[in-house]
Amino acid sequence: MAQNIYDDPQFFTAYSQFRRSLQGLDGAAEWPALRALLPPMRGLRVADLGCGFGWFSRWAREAGAAEVLGIDVSENMLTRARAETADAAVRYERGDLDALDLREAAFDLVHSSLALHYVEDLGRLLKTMHRAIVPGGALVFSIEHPIYMAPSQPGWTTLEDGRKVWPLDDYGREGRRSTDWLAKGVVKYHRTLGTTLNLMIRAGFRVAHVEEWAPSPEQIAAAPEAAEALDRPIFLLIAATR
Repeated sequence: MAQNIYDDPQFFTAYSQFRRSLQGLDGAAEWPALRALLPPMRGLRVADLGCGFGWFSRWAREAGAAEVLGIDVSENMLTRARAETADAAVRYERGDLDALDLREAAFDLVHSSLALHYVEDLGRLLKTMHRAIVPGGALVFSIEHPIYMAPSQPGWTTLEDGRKVWPLDDYGREGRRSTDWLAKGVVKYHRTLGTTLNLMIRAGFRVAHVEEWAPSPEQIAAAPEAAEALDRPIFLLIAATR
């Protein structure tokens, strides 16, 4: 079973204070770019993997989806998602993405936001998703960019010209990474960009768009610290078709 760090009280309390936790999709800097990759939602059957508080699940329904299934391993997340959702066409289930099984041809769109880097066997999950999506359907997801996950020596390095950079280390060493982020021992799985794309291709997906997300000039003007993502991308956004 995947690590259920979001049910750790310390982690959940800290995570709940993030802007994206308080403001939802509007608080997620990458949301406009991710939204641009989505197909028209009218009439779609949607699966939201790692649904968290249910922000996307509710948005999809409001945008016209016929039905939405949100899946998350965290009871804390699901409790809040259910409390904030008053729509019978949006339902939530507890599920471990490392062992997930979905009905064949049950969905027109599978979406996932910042969850798949917690999955150990991404190849298995991609095959599961491919089977669950109807021909012509879509997969759209975001993950932490592998370059963002790769540094194993925290802290900025100052170059001779005064620029500060984050040291990149062990990018090519794939596998389990344990980091102290909001709580000690948060487990994620590092894969290179090439590995992620090739796993998708082997699962049968046709990759349509790959975006190493960067903040817009307007976002940097509003939050200057966002310029860090110009030096090392934080998010990787991918859209594919079945």
